Amino acid sequence: MDLRTLTNENLIFLNADFKNKKEILDVFIQKLYDEGKITSKEEFYTAVMDREAVGATGIGEGLAIPHGKSDAVKEASFVVATLNNEMEWETLDEEPVNLVILLAIPKSEEGSTHVDLLAKLTTKLADDDFREELVKSKNSKEFIEKLNIGEDTEKSEEVMAEDAKTIVAVTACPAGIAHTYMAAEALEKAGRKLGVKVVVEKQGAMGIEDRITDEDLNNAYAAIFAVEVAVKEAERFDGIPAVETAVAEPLRRAEEIIKEALEAGKEGRTAAKRSSTPKKEMSSGEEAKKALLNGISHIVPLIVAGGTVLAIAVLIKEIFGLQELYGQEGSWLWMYRKLSGGMLGTLMVPVLAAYVSFSLADKPGLGPGFAAGLAANLISSGFLGGIAGGFIAGYTMKWVKKNVRGPQHLNGFFTFYLYPVIGTLVAGSLMLFVVGKPVAALNTGLTNYLNGLSGGNAMLLGAIIGAMVSFDLGGPVNKAAYAFCVGSMANGNFMPYATFASCKMVSAFTTTLATKIRPHLYSEEEIQCGNSTWILGLAGITEGAIPLMIEDPFRVIPSFIVGTAVTGAMVAAAGIGLQVPGAGIISMFVLEAGKLSKLTEAGIWLGAALVGTAISTIVLTVLRSKKHKLLKQQAHMENAHTI
Repeated sequence: MDLRTLTNENLIFLNADFKNKKEILDVFIQKLYDEGKITSKEEFYTAVMDREAVGATGIGEGLAIPHGKSDAVKEASFVVATLNNEMEWETLDEEPVNLVILLAIPKSEEGSTHVDLLAKLTTKLADDDFREELVKSKNSKEFIEKLNIGEDTEKSEEVMAEDAKTIVAVTACPAGIAHTYMAAEALEKAGRKLGVKVVVEKQGAMGIEDRITDEDLNNAYAAIFAVEVAVKEAERFDGIPAVETAVAEPLRRAEEIIKEALEAGKEGRTAAKRSSTPKKEMSSGEEAKKALLNGISHIVPLIVAGGTVLAIAVLIKEIFGLQELYGQEGSWLWMYRKLSGGMLGTLMVPVLAAYVSFSLADKPGLGPGFAAGLAANLISSGFLGGIAGGFIAGYTMKWVKKNVRGPQHLNGFFTFYLYPVIGTLVAGSLMLFVVGKPVAALNTGLTNYLNGLSGGNAMLLGAIIGAMVSFDLGGPVNKAAYAFCVGSMANGNFMPYATFASCKMVSAFTTTLATKIRPHLYSEEEIQCGNSTWILGLAGITEGAIPLMIEDPFRVIPSFIVGTAVTGAMVAAAGIGLQVPGAGIISMFVLEAGKLSKLTEAGIWLGAALVGTAISTIVLTVLRSKKHKLLKQQAHMENAHTI
């Protein structure tokens, strides 16, 4: 993008005298109107002030870049003024400004020209020398010519000493444009001055740019996070000494921040370096599994929060006899019911589909993924439809990103407009008119099959669910059981989730009970773990038992599986149902009353978990006792040999 083509000599004000922000904006907008760049002064002024209301457009170092995106703009352009007297402006560094640039962007180009122009301007203006040269221009023609400084030559790299330290950095601001690029430029420039290799990753509106390599991460002496938002994939920087600062700070004191990072680096790394061997490309099966688990992990908060709120609403209805209020549209209890029901019904499948798609295609997959999930709801294809829609949207957008490309200056247009539209149309159409109906039929068939299970078949299914729950305590096998049970619930069969919910308590209860009745068989760390896992069990959290499993997997895992298989078989055989997911121990009060009374079903449901706990505890105690005895014999033999 050649900045010179977006302005002209009549849009440049050098050494100007303005009283305040309103005056300068009025003059700028009038000039844009006179030059035929905008069709309505009032409409464009409103767009500029709307942006001013969002946050500061003064980005530090004496620079302000107000901007407006409006249908009143005929073509992208900008007006510039260098000021004789510094002017008060809302800035992040609370300093007055002496250089103001007003951007006018057509509404249709807000995702392309807007992003590219801001990125280009802020990157160039972050250079003190470039900015100073612009301000010293004697006339408008000279100013415009100077906009091209550095365009025809690559930025020279100063030669670093072989032993120069490497600092990795991430810059990110809420908008992902101006400060993200300016902070990166400031850090890189200060690093060259100090003889430090500063490698900056920009996490902006276009996603992750200039991603830091594993080699640079391994060589990193320290890290700098100049951010106003959460760092993406932050786990990459685990173990690297780091300093964190606001994204605007490098514009004022980049050298000082680098020195702080060097000081922090003296503490040394606290984690192993990343493998420098090339990563094996993920197989299609592994990629699909990762995508599915990603989708499931993102619906867990919806299920837990929605299920618990719904359970509380149901309890209030039952305890206080508020059945009429519960069903009365607009009442406070009805509102809670609808809130929780919306999280579990309306949102769950679209969120599942969106994050399956996101795992496969990154940000461009989100919109089409949500659309595919909504389509699944429309044709009643349920949980299976959401999964299918997520994969359709994700693989569609993965192909589109690879094959539908444009020139670099249109990246924003492709990312923010073209990709979501193509993905939504393709994924939505396939779900609504091609794939969705067969999936809906499969969904109905599975539901009918589950509803028909009874006796031994139901017990076998319950035992399998129970075994899967404890196999890896929240890992892929556990998540597979969870997905099946939630999907069954969404389709109107409530037995599998009731089974799952009861089984989830067993491993946590067993960890507490086993370490209490035979503490001499366990280490101090395992006993400490057991002190609190029972609380996690009440909340339906299996992960609390993981420390015990890690220490002795070949005895702990089989012990857990035996108990949860029995628990699952008992709950399934009783035909107990549960349509309030994620409520933990509260679930026993909102079980679906079938042939038995609610009190009886609650007793069986909790009793099954306690029976499973007793069985797992006995098996684990026997296995650990044998291990303890074997260790004592080995120690005795070693002592005898020493004597």
